Amino acid sequence: MERITLALADGATVARRNIIKITRMPELLVAVVIMPLVFVMLFAYVFGSAIDIEGGSYREFLIGGAFAMMLTFGSTFTGLGLADDMQKGIIDRFRTLPMSRGAVVFGRTASDVIYNVVSTVVMVGAGYAVGWRINDGIGNALLGFGLVLLFAYAFSWIMAFVGLTVGSVEAINNASSLVIFPLTFIANTFVPTDDFPTPLRVFAEWNPVSTVAQAARELFGNIPEGTPEPTAWPLEHAALYSLGWVVVILAIFVPLSVRKFQQAASGG
Repeated sequence: MERITLALADGATVARRNIIKITRMPELLVAVVIMPLVFVMLFAYVFGSAIDIEGGSYREFLIGGAFAMMLTFGSTFTGLGLADDMQKGIIDRFRTLPMSRGAVVFGRTASDVIYNVVSTVVMVGAGYAVGWRINDGIGNALLGFGLVLLFAYAFSWIMAFVGLTVGSVEAINNASSLVIFPLTFIANTFVPTDDFPTPLRVFAEWNPVSTVAQAARELFGNIPEGTPEPTAWPLEHAALYSLGWVVVILAIFVPLSVRKFQQAASGG
């Protein structure tokens, strides 16, 4: 029990270090605050003037997808931060300290949650500015926010493993773009998938980013009355399917990432 307490305390210290960096690195401030605002405004006014949502509002349809996309992108902070620490030799300095080996990775992923909470607050404000509303009660809305943040947290463990494996900021940028762009755009994040070509539609229906966006819309009350029920199983059970992905990702990538960090910290 004492070891767990010390590991949590070490992880909290590492998370605090990562959060403080946001005040000293303008590019982090842009990514956490400005980019979510720009994306919501851009898609609301550009796509919003061209896409019609039968029986509903495109801007209400948009916000669930915007949360899913932006917070998934936010998970890359973990990979970038760990790769940067490896390049600068900070991981070697951590190795000399009397601290839990897993605390660095746990602290890094925990700080991503804080970044994503800030981005969420910004997107909520931007959403209300463009006409989005919560229509199904604050309790369900909080469940929606929690689901999206939980999925982003799980995804940050994938990025942690990638960052520790490649050990280069440039490489993690390229690798994350190759994975996250297809996941977030071949999905129902910004447009309905009904008119997608069949292979892309099937991919989008089983894409966990789509189900996170779908679950968020349902919990926010942003599904117009009379909208046909989805026919694909993942979208019919969007919250359950998304939580399943969270469990699988964490079960695989938490031990992989901790082991990879231990190898890096020991020079292996």
